[in-house]
Amino acid sequence: MAKGSVRKKGKKYYYRFYVEDESRKMVQREYAGTESKSETESMLRKAMEDYEEKKFVAKSENYTLGQLLDIWVEEELKPSHLSNGTVMSYMGTVGRIKTYPIGSRKLKFLTADHLQAFIDLLSFGGVNTDGSVQKPISKGYMRLFSAVLQNAFRFAVFPKRLISFNPMQYVLMRGKKEEVSLFGTDEDDGLSVPTLSTTNYHDLMTWLEKKNNPAILPIQIAYYTGLRIGEVCGLTWQDISLDDQVLTVRRSIRYNGRRHQYEIGTTKRAKIREVDFCDTLAKILREAKKAQHKNRFEYMELYRLNYYREVKEKDRTYYELFTFFRSDSIPDEYHEIGFVCLRPDGAIELPSTVSEVCHTAAQEIPGLEGFHFHQLRHTFTSNLLSNGAAPKDVQELLGHSDVSTTMNIYAHSNREAKRTSARLLDKVAGQV
Repeated sequence: MAKGSVRKKGKKYYYRFYVEDESRKMVQREYAGTESKSETESMLRKAMEDYEEKKFVAKSENYTLGQLLDIWVEEELKPSHLSNGTVMSYMGTVGRIKTYPIGSRKLKFLTADHLQAFIDLLSFGGVNTDGSVQKPISKGYMRLFSAVLQNAFRFAVFPKRLISFNPMQYVLMRGKKEEVSLFGTDEDDGLSVPTLSTTNYHDLMTWLEKKNNPAILPIQIAYYTGLRIGEVCGLTWQDISLDDQVLTVRRSIRYNGRRHQYEIGTTKRAKIREVDFCDTLAKILREAKKAQHKNRFEYMELYRLNYYREVKEKDRTYYELFTFFRSDSIPDEYHEIGFVCLRPDGAIELPSTVSEVCHTAAQEIPGLEGFHFHQLRHTFTSNLLSNGAAPKDVQELLGHSDVSTTMNIYAHSNREAKRTSARLLDKVAGQV
C-alpha cells in the first residue's frame, strides 16, 4: 500500500501520497484536508484505501451537493433518453433540494447519516437546521427526491470521480407508520379513492352550463374516456373518429416551469393508445365541432389559432405551444394544430385553467368538496368495472402499465360494488 503523510499549511492540514500517473510513474499528489489533523489523517487513510481498490482519487473538496446536482443536470440528465416530462420533474426536484441547507454542504463532509436525516425530514416533517419548519411530503415526491439523489451520487462516483462511493446506497426510505383505529366506527376509515356519483356529475354539468364555461368539454371527455388532464387538452380533431367512435391518445400538454413555457409532449408512459367512446360523448363532440366552426365566422379576425414550434436544446427536443390571432403573420417554423378543447375565441383550453375551474367547483357545489380533475379518471374506472367491464380492457383504455393499478383504484372506490361481490357467496351457499 502507498505511503502517505499529513502536513499543516496555514490553518489547514493537507494529506499526500504516491499514485501512478498516466506514464505509470509514481508521483506524489497532495489534497486539501481540514483544520483538524485527526480528520485529515482519516481522509488520508480513506483516500489511500480507495486508490488501492479503484485506482483513482476522489476530488470532492471544492464541490457542494447543489453544484453536483447542477453538473448532473447539464451533463447527464438533459442529454438522457428520459421524456421531457420526467426531466422537468427531476429538474424541479433539484431546485427544491438546493433550497435546503444540505444543498450547500460540501461533498467531502456529506455522509449517509446526513442524507438519511434529510430523507427522514421530508418523510416525517420537522425543523430544518436553519430553523424553518418542514411539512411531510407525499410518497410520490419522496420517490422523486430519492431518484435524483441516487442518480446524482452515482454520477459523482463515475464518471465524475468526485467521490469514491455512493452514500445514498445506505439510505432507507422510511415512511410514517399508518395509525389504525381498532375501535373506530367510520365505515370507510379513509381508504376510499373519491369518485363522482351520477348526481355529483349532473350537478357539476349544471353549474358549468350556467356559467357557459369552456372547461365543460374537457371535463365531459375525461368523464367518458378516463383521459388525464394533459391528454384531454392535447387532443386534436385528427385524433378523433366520430364515425368509429374511437380516439387516439398521442400527446399531452404540460407547463415546463423551468423553461416558463407550455409544451406538447408525450403521454405519461410515452405510448400511443386508442380509446373507444360511447354514443353520449360522440353526440357531445359533434355539437362541439359545429360550435367551433360557427365561432370561426363570428370572431372573424379576432379568432385565435394554435401553433407549435420545435426547439432543440442539449440534444433534447421541445415542442412549444403558442396562440396567435388569425390575422397575425406567422413565421414558417410555427405549425398550426387543431385542438379539440378550445375557448370560444379559438385559443386552447389549458390544463391550468381547467384545474382552476375544478377547484372553484369544489368550493361552490355542495357534495363536491375536495373535487379535482383526476377524480374523473377514477370515476371512469369505477363506472366501467362496476358495470361488468373486463379489467384488462379497462387497463388498456386507461393506459395503465399493469392491471393491478387499475384494480387498486377500483378496490378503494366503490363500497356498494364490494358489498355486491361479497353477496355472490350467498348463491354458493344456496347450492349446498
